[in-house]
Amino acid sequence: MLTIKNALAYVWRKKIKTLIIFLILLAISTLTLGSIAVKNATDAASKETFKNITSSFSMQINREVNQGTPRGAGNLKGEDIEAVEKVKGISGYIKRMNVVADLIDHQLVESGETDFESEDRKQKFGRAIMATGINDSSKDDKFTAETFKLVEGRHINKNDKNVALIHKDFAEKNKLKVGDTINIKSNTYDYDNVRKANKTTKVTVIGIFDGKNKGGVSSSQELYENTFITDLETTKTLQGSTDKNAIYQDATFFVNGSQDIDKVMAKVKEISSIDWEAYTLVKSTSNFPALQSSINGIYGVTGNLLIGTLIFGAIVLTLVLFLWINGRRKEMGIMLSMGISKTKIFFQFITEVLFVSIFSFIGAYFAGSAVSKVMGNSILKQVTSGIAEKLAREGKSANLGGGAEVDGFNKTLTSLNVHVSPDDMTKVVIFGLAIIIVSVLIASITLLSKQPKDLLMGDNSK
Repeated sequence: MLTIKNALAYVWRKKIKTLIIFLILLAISTLTLGSIAVKNATDAASKETFKNITSSFSMQINREVNQGTPRGAGNLKGEDIEAVEKVKGISGYIKRMNVVADLIDHQLVESGETDFESEDRKQKFGRAIMATGINDSSKDDKFTAETFKLVEGRHINKNDKNVALIHKDFAEKNKLKVGDTINIKSNTYDYDNVRKANKTTKVTVIGIFDGKNKGGVSSSQELYENTFITDLETTKTLQGSTDKNAIYQDATFFVNGSQDIDKVMAKVKEISSIDWEAYTLVKSTSNFPALQSSINGIYGVTGNLLIGTLIFGAIVLTLVLFLWINGRRKEMGIMLSMGISKTKIFFQFITEVLFVSIFSFIGAYFAGSAVSKVMGNSILKQVTSGIAEKLAREGKSANLGGGAEVDGFNKTLTSLNVHVSPDDMTKVVIFGLAIIIVSVLIASITLLSKQPKDLLMGDNSK
């Protein structure tokens, strides 16, 4: 009890030194709390983002060997997709087919970026939309990753024929609603229209989606607003293909929860009838490289910041405490001469710093919420800056275009919901106590090893 009283009296008497230690501990605690809070927010964002796409993989063309269609799209064979689907552990799949089609009675949505298209392109593609046929739109990456959001109606399923999902802005411009029909026909100028199809078909609007392009576009077809999601029969008709000769952009396969996705993918690679030089398998999380890079980047920055804060904070605190304790040599000598044990003296030093740390922890808790949000936004901006642009260039060099395909490729974390929890504060207190004990021990061990007469006489030689 006397030790605690002496510690409290010393802290109160040495206000300047107390304030310095308070500020050091406050800075350490606040930065540590911010690092932990940002990391936890990143954990939550990562789980939320990947919750629908972590147990699947896609089959795509290997662009190093297989350049795909004349337009650079995928050229997967239907028979290869069916062979993969039969592998044990796969619970289902979706396959996609991209087609350029012309509107007959409706108008495209335009933007300032598309005003600079050449007259030749306007003549050939001035009424063209990009149609993606799929057997289950609810499982498409663009919807699961929330690049697109269904705002009205329902998704396309495998039993649908001659149906479409259209963009909200396209619907508003053309005064369309769920249940209305749209006439579309093959675009005879499309490089991928190798069969010279010139088919006309009518689709019924069964759903309306929303979403905005994240990157720049060079043509009207790359705008989300001019994207149609249709059933596969519609795109086959527009392409002039049949079930036997149809080719697909890619396919995504879903793995049973009890199965190891890597083992299932290894089994798929054993299918000898598939040309594995022309095709490749990619985990669906890897379809969002910018997103994964931004998450990994935030983990890296927060991890380094946490370690750096703890190490640098411990060094600074140790140096300050060393100067503080070194100035109390005679006081220590008197206490030892009076029979007070070195353990009690060490405990008093610890108690003094703990008194100060209580207020530092309280201050960090109240300041931590605001500071951690600023840290989160700053780190997020730092990490994501340049990632999407870099990957967009890579996507375009691989002929992916500038629409939804590239935007999914470039998707990054856009925000972090950072908040401070009691568990976070508990970790900060544990880290703080560890730093305090280590710092006080290092700062005092040399003097505590001396004899009382050496301390009283100021002898530094021993």
